[in-house]
Amino acid sequence: MAGVITVALVDDDRMLTDGMRSWLGQAPQLRLVATATTVARLLDPAPPAAPYEPADVVLLDLRLRDDSTPGENIRRLLRSGSRVLVISTVPDRTQVIASIRAGADGYLTKDNDLPTLVAAIEDVAAGRGAHSPELAFACAHDDSPSRPRLSPRERQVLLDYASGMTLKSAARRAGITVHTAKDYLNRVKAKYRQAGRPAYTKIDLARVVREDSLDDG
Repeated sequence: MAGVITVALVDDDRMLTDGMRSWLGQAPQLRLVATATTVARLLDPAPPAAPYEPADVVLLDLRLRDDSTPGENIRRLLRSGSRVLVISTVPDRTQVIASIRAGADGYLTKDNDLPTLVAAIEDVAAGRGAHSPELAFACAHDDSPSRPRLSPRERQVLLDYASGMTLKSAARRAGITVHTAKDYLNRVKAKYRQAGRPAYTKIDLARVVREDSLDDG
């Protein structure tokens, strides 16, 4: 089954789990390989179930009845080798931001249709992240101290550099000198450091761009 994306689901709503199994069965490019009511049960299934083989993408309900925290659930799944797409009943802005900063690759509410869900899973599996309207709205209205305020020029240089451009190319595109572009980039790094989210390398900067959805407009 080359090219098929394996999917696991962690949700304690049995009706949703049954519905999701039926839904994903309509998408031949996806295969649901495991379901569980908690992350602990997914990662360590009880006998006689076979040991868990990490799925490409885990659909994770935001709130589970075992009192686990979304951030820790996301981190455990990432350590297992899966990417994470959070699904929730409501677009809680604070929880959306916290989920992305914990490492989730996207956030969807459960009222989306099947094509939207399939597209989001495909984006997450490909490492692009699922940039849903819920996520874009939450990031656009995020006024927490951990989200630095960047000037338009700082943002432009950051986006270009973090996307893979050299500093020289980013400077040329912005119509400024390399020295000025470096100054803008240093200001960006200082702001993230002051916000408690240090970003020293190009990889770090690409991460904060993704976490804050800075490339969504």
